[in-house]
Amino acid sequence: MATREQVQELWPELDWIEDEDLREKTLAAWMLAFERSPLEPKDLLEMPFTLHVLDCEVSFMAHKRLVVHLALDCAKKIDEFMGTAMPIDRDILISGAILADVGKLLEYEKVGGELKQSRRGKYLRHPFTGVGLAQEAGVPDAACHIVATHAGEGN
Repeated sequence: MATREQVQELWPELDWIEDEDLREKTLAAWMLAFERSPLEPKDLLEMPFTLHVLDCEVSFMAHKRLVVHLALDCAKKIDEFMGTAMPIDRDILISGAILADVGKLLEYEKVGGELKQSRRGKYLRHPFTGVGLAQEAGVPDAACHIVATHAGEGN
């Protein structure tokens, strides 16, 4: 199980969420995921970001942090070009981006020291388990929507 400090070390971007309550709920969802997963924080630095690409050298955390940074960059450009015509709630966007793959922690298991897709992961993919974790932690529906929107991934 991960400590609060370990999750914060994995996710320095949590500090970008200005709403303290949302920041805490986002962190709580990750804590729940680690409680229910056989994975440890260091595993996220080694596991591939996808099971769909053989011999993928990009780690889960490199991919995840890229997604969060891109989401913030997109929000800045939307603000720049569209202003008040298309307002962006940056806290919700960042929370949703940080949580988008939290359910993947429940898709993996360790077998002989190697990370493999778990039985649960074959039947219940990460967008669904991620929404469940986020809702249990009290994350608002708007951020949960972001977690759920990539449910068709891989199709």
